[in-house]
Amino acid sequence: MRAEAQNTADQITKSLELLAQRLNVETAPYRLEEFNARVESPTLWDDPDAAQKLMRDRQALVDSITTYETIKQELADNIELIELGEIEDDAEVVSEAEEALKKLAKTAAQKELEALLDGEADGNDTFLEINAGAGGTESCDWANMLSRMYVRWAEKKGYKVELQSESPGEEAGIKSATYKISGLNAYGWLKSESGVHRLVRISPFDSAAKRHTSFTSIWVYPVVDDNIDIEVNPSDIRVDTYRSSGAGGQHVNTTDSAVRITHHPTGIVVTSSEKSQHQNRDIAMKALKSRLYQMELDRRNAAINEAHENKGDAGWGNQIRSYVLQPYQMVKDLRTNYETSDTKGVLDGDLDGLMGAALALAVSGKSRAEAQEG
Repeated sequence: MRAEAQNTADQITKSLELLAQRLNVETAPYRLEEFNARVESPTLWDDPDAAQKLMRDRQALVDSITTYETIKQELADNIELIELGEIEDDAEVVSEAEEALKKLAKTAAQKELEALLDGEADGNDTFLEINAGAGGTESCDWANMLSRMYVRWAEKKGYKVELQSESPGEEAGIKSATYKISGLNAYGWLKSESGVHRLVRISPFDSAAKRHTSFTSIWVYPVVDDNIDIEVNPSDIRVDTYRSSGAGGQHVNTTDSAVRITHHPTGIVVTSSEKSQHQNRDIAMKALKSRLYQMELDRRNAAINEAHENKGDAGWGNQIRSYVLQPYQMVKDLRTNYETSDTKGVLDGDLDGLMGAALALAVSGKSRAEAQEG
């Protein structure tokens, strides 16, 4: 087998090893037998919520086993085809099998990343909060560019995107925006995006065409579902209604229906500006509970978070990624050192490589390449 094909096969094998580890492949059949026995119980649907969770957990295990076995079998089949083609000197068979291996490697790498999404809230929907940093119009425009980038990414994933609130910039862009992004593993994928994002470019708002640096912060926190109980003391919050302002359009309401909730013990402030005041209060309360839940997750992972935040120059704040458009093209994640020159692709929502590297780092404490070496 040629060196390139062998390297591809080795990559797939490493992905399979990590998949097997996450699946605990040796015990998987016994766990599935246990699920099947519980599913056949005549009292299963006496508790519908528990039954639905059981069915979801069983299906997730079935999907994981199927994925692992399918990749393993396709790898063996294509290696066999390549060996037979080389023995019979059939270049067409060898070429087709090598191309199949390349496609399989991409699938295996994607499944490897998805297997890492097994945190307590990884499967949940998520809120994505965008806040422009100091810098006026420049930062507001950068915040708007990031907003577009994340919406594009979510749409490519097939996720549902809902704008919860938005504050427009004075001249261009947005000062802030909050989105609810719904779909399987939405929080798991996006959680690594929390932090400060830095842009370097020739400013379109500068007549002297000078380079400008802009900062925007991103905060991601999971939507709290019915399985997670967060209590909020009514005496700890203040609810204000106000007139939403902006340039108009389908997302902007100009009545006094917008709601702002302030949580006094933590200082958290959440807003919602849909058409119905009752709907806004419900949305804002869910956002508050999600923020409180995220704080609890952060406390549980304080050591990891502190280690990440202490990397790099503290003067830059909690900067996680740099997007340079001038004098060269480069997007670099400062936590993982993952970089790409395809700045247009990234800003159009091609984020899986960046997210995957950060996800692997969060799980293993080292880069994906290091994890595969060690």
